[in-house]
Amino acid sequence: MEIVKKIMNRDRFCTETVGIEIIELTPGFAKTKLQIRESHLNGLGIIQGGVIFTLADFALAAASNSHGTAAVLVNSSISYFKAVSQGTLFAEAREESLNSKLATYIIRVATETNELIALMQATVYRKKETLESIFGMESHCE
Repeated sequence: MEIVKKIMNRDRFCTETVGIEIIELTPGFAKTKLQIRESHLNGLGIIQGGVIFTLADFALAAASNSHGTAAVLVNSSISYFKAVSQGTLFAEAREESLNSKLATYIIRVATETNELIALMQATVYRKKETLESIFGMESHCE
């Protein structure tokens, strides 16, 4: 799991710009957290849908790469249920199916009181490369 955390922390857009953090990671599962800031709000004063999608996508990336095989998103669908403008959001990605090429996940985005904000369904393609081989190759190039 440490290599997954290292790779996820290299996603500076999610971790630094948006402010997402991983708070739990096990094989096939990830939980992420986001404290809503004013910069996350749209012109109506509610959290921008892209921020919610990014939070869910980051949880998905952690969960889908947690087996040590590189995985990339090929399809997703998200439904938004409630608008919020403050507080903390959590995204939990749970693996529903897994095979050598594809895996599917349900990602639930909720408030700190477990109020459902959005639900995402996603499919990832599992590449042949392991995270160790990719991470090792990249560190030689830096």
